[in-house]
Amino acid sequence: QVQLVESGGGLVQPGGSLRLSCTASGTIFSSATVGWYRQAPGKQRELVANIINAGNTNYADSVKGRFTIARDNAKNAVYLQMNSLKPEDTAVYYCHLLSRSFMIYWGTGTLVTVFS
Repeated sequence: QVQLVESGGGLVQPGGSLRLSCTASGTIFSSATVGWYRQAPGKQRELVANIINAGNTNYADSVKGRFTIARDNAKNAVYLQMNSLKPEDTAVYYCHLLSRSFMIYWGTGTLVTVFS
């Protein structure tokens, strides 16, 4: 069983930055695809960014050039550096792990609020 624990959400003004962190329990992290999804009020959950075990990354068009995803397999951790934040980035951000056996795990979420 894998548990994902997020941290780093909070309140920030437009143009500001936040860094989200997610740490995973268990031993499958280094071979998994990990990433971040978000869900804004009244909207569907959407992919923000993910990174496969080989280091290739994918980003939603809306965050390209502003957000950076990184992983540290030695720490079972994945990070999301968010710069130039906009009010439309306001959402609950969820850490996500897809194992090589196609098991999916979610964190409980961390709230990011961008307000002026």
